[in-house]
Amino acid sequence: MPAPRLSTSSACVLLIDVQERLIGEMVEADRLVACCRYLAQMAGVLGLPLAVTEQYVKGLGRTVEPIRGALPPGTPVFEKTRFSACVEPVAAWLEEHGRPNVLIGGIEAHVCILQTGLDLLDGGKNVFAVLDAISGGEPEQIGPALSRLAAAGSSITGCVSATYELIRDASDPAFRACLPLVKGLRSAGMGKKSP
Repeated sequence: MPAPRLSTSSACVLLIDVQERLIGEMVEADRLVACCRYLAQMAGVLGLPLAVTEQYVKGLGRTVEPIRGALPPGTPVFEKTRFSACVEPVAAWLEEHGRPNVLIGGIEAHVCILQTGLDLLDGGKNVFAVLDAISGGEPEQIGPALSRLAAAGSSITGCVSATYELIRDASDPAFRACLPLVKGLRSAGMGKKSP
């Protein structure tokens, strides 16, 4: 069976619960925000469907401003109380776009990311967990959660790796369009750390 591969016609992005009252507790919060912002910008440049979820907004606030400000116009933001982001409106959004490959980033690795990834896999999606765009409040739980996702069939990738896989060829005009985003992430030193 061929390995799942990303392409601009097959992929979408789901950013999960990077919210105001959670972010201060996360491991490498600056990296997390920078990488999720990058994914939002990359989705906009490449025309990938993008959605955002927010957990219990009344208590946890909205998506942090650096990410909110990078969302392409019309990006849906789905509120939820369930830990998995695979709630009914998100499932409808996924069905509407019909993309088999879902890039996921956000928090927390061992709660909402893990449960979302498992639900997506159960629903027949190929999950690409974006390592540098995922974090959690308990450092010792991040690795096991990502290992469990990988064992269940998720692909573990990174922001820059996913971008280059989506573009595939340096002659594609999308390469030049994404290069400033890649350089910006690297110059901030964000591409050098992982949970």
